[in-house]
Amino acid sequence: MPKRKRLSALQKAQIVLEAIREDKSVAQIATENSVHPNQIHKWKKQALEGFAQLFEDDRKGERAREAEHEKQINKLYAEIGRLSAQLSWLKKNLASSLSRAERLEMLEENNPSTGSGQRPDMPLKTQADLLGVSYASLFYEPVPPSARELAIKRRIDEISPRCWIGTLAM
Repeated sequence: MPKRKRLSALQKAQIVLEAIREDKSVAQIATENSVHPNQIHKWKKQALEGFAQLFEDDRKGERAREAEHEKQINKLYAEIGRLSAQLSWLKKNLASSLSRAERLEMLEENNPSTGSGQRPDMPLKTQADLLGVSYASLFYEPVPPSARELAIKRRIDEISPRCWIGTLAM
């Protein structure tokens, strides 16, 4: 498949000027420039629709766009500030008012209302951070001491003296 021909804006403008002059037919211009006639019609239509904008004051439209953009940026910054304040308030009050078990139940992975096949809206790490729960602690499963370890600890207790005062003086 041959690679598509890319024309610069200047080449497109020259082709459109030829089409507007109507010295040659659109088909002739298309074959000379290896462009489809429909494309030339499309460029010509765009050019004719855009002529009015050439004589308008661009600065007025540009200033209006800049003002709208600045207004939108300020609105977004205000929303960011509001959401950060709400988030810090929520973190502070949530950590102090709920037990760890209640906060663990709020995680979407453990919450049966989200459904088993659905992924949570927020990563588990982010949820744990917001709820004030250590992410690593979510995966920790305590291992009970083995019988051998318990036997060794009992033997140490039997051998070691019951007097703790001597250990403080060492």
